Amino acid sequence: MSDHTAGQPATPGDPEGIDPSVLDELTRLRDSIDNIDAAVVHMLAERFKCTQQVGHLKAAHRLPPADPTREARQITRLRQLAESAKLDPAFAEKLLNFIIAEVIRHHETIARSDNGTEGPEGALR
Repeated sequence: MSDHTAGQPATPGDPEGIDPSVLDELTRLRDSIDNIDAAVVHMLAERFKCTQQVGHLKAAHRLPPADPTREARQITRLRQLAESAKLDPAFAEKLLNFIIAEVIRHHETIARSDNGTEGPEGALR
């Protein structure tokens, strides 16, 4: 038996004293969050497969790893998408900047590898 009294919240991780319908809804929402997280990871993996190909193309043609003009356009585009999706544009920009920095790091690694050919240094982790 729980030592919770009526009206007092249960301690974290202690479902006793929580209305079963609330627990059911919490579980349903968390399952949806887990599915979305999985989809985000898979989408990022696909994105990085494409950017790895871009890195090899850039290396083969001796193009710079970064493209500030494209990055600025992408940030503007993503901020607009975020606004229309009711997502904080500043958050979306921070996320894209994080991804761009990782892509540039990968492109630099690829450029340092042998003629931009795929190898252990050019492979995405």
